[in-house]
Amino acid sequence: MKKIFPIKGAIQNYAWGGKEFIPDLMRLRNADSQPFAEVWLGAHQRGPAQLIVDGEEMSLKDFLEKNPEALGEKVINKFGKRLPYLFKVLDVNKMLSIQTHPTKEAAEIGYYAEEKTGIPITAFNRNYKDDNHKPEVMVAMTEFWLLHGFKSLEAIEEVLKSVPEFKMLLEYYQRILHKEVDNKLFHFYKNLMEMSQKTVDEILQPLAERLSLDFVVKKLPKNSPDYWAALAFRDNMLEGGHFDRGVFSIYIFNLVCLQEGEGIFQDAGIPHAYLEGVNMELMANSDNVFRGGLTVKHVDVNELLEHMTFEAVVPNVLTGTEIDRGVKVYQTPAPDFELTRIFLKEFEKYFCEKAMTPETLIVMKGEVIVKSGKEEFRLERGGAFFATSGSEYTLASYRGAEVFKAAVP
Repeated sequence: MKKIFPIKGAIQNYAWGGKEFIPDLMRLRNADSQPFAEVWLGAHQRGPAQLIVDGEEMSLKDFLEKNPEALGEKVINKFGKRLPYLFKVLDVNKMLSIQTHPTKEAAEIGYYAEEKTGIPITAFNRNYKDDNHKPEVMVAMTEFWLLHGFKSLEAIEEVLKSVPEFKMLLEYYQRILHKEVDNKLFHFYKNLMEMSQKTVDEILQPLAERLSLDFVVKKLPKNSPDYWAALAFRDNMLEGGHFDRGVFSIYIFNLVCLQEGEGIFQDAGIPHAYLEGVNMELMANSDNVFRGGLTVKHVDVNELLEHMTFEAVVPNVLTGTEIDRGVKVYQTPAPDFELTRIFLKEFEKYFCEKAMTPETLIVMKGEVIVKSGKEEFRLERGGAFFATSGSEYTLASYRGAEVFKAAVP
């Protein structure tokens, strides 16, 4: 059986996607100016990649079901007969929803409970799309902005003091600080999420009016929550002209700017939202999301509160650990995946003597020649291939290349 296969990623045309990066990467025409949000290089049922087998296309999901040995004994013993990770390219042109993800145990309980009730997987109010957790690591390909975890209690108080329209929120927050309650962040955030829409509108409307002019004349810097709040007011109004309470989170979560090559890990329970930029993302093979605003999609406040971590977070920016010349690994505690960035200079080679788990690789800059036994093919920027467990291969580049690899640690 062949060990390596060129693959074509599944394109996801979500409304928040950009219109140039992914079409350019995948050499696709976008004559209708459609949004291209994600490229999926995995075996998820909602968008499996397509393998090229003897000139014919076959979904990676079907291939692995017919050839489970391609996963290797280690993966099968730990994760069953399925690829444990989902590898993506994202182009975030409009901010994504605030969200968090469940633990593995919570996902299993929630998924089978919803299955018993008969709620269709595609239902608007379905919380659990599968029985898996969804930790994720991302590495920026451009300057990338995101929200990540709660600020400290002191920092939240300071930001509330700095926004005159938040006077009522500040007074409530200061009362919480002086109460003997177990988790002050939980009680404050719960109040924000359960506040009546009428009160939300009364607080946010004057803020929107004040920020709108500054935003139009470009007086708001991107490192200010005001900039992203103004953007949310422009792009995320709810039906009936109501304001999205997710704007509050822009002020109480950490605002992070990653430079190209920097990454961040988001485990179960950490609230986050992608705001702008292009990244490589690697996650457990799941689509379980609890949303907390900046969206018209389903928001289940009770589930969100139950599965969110209410602790101050100091963002840990990953720069990668160099394990060999030109090879960096972005290490995380997740058992499902490991992301590696490979740099090849002119006429350099990368050798994989034996893949211990299934691997997925994509060329993000330059081009490579892929060789494995008698198999050989050339991949330009945007080209990708799948290597089965136990495979051996070599990457050679004549003019330099940057390649990202997904595997199981």
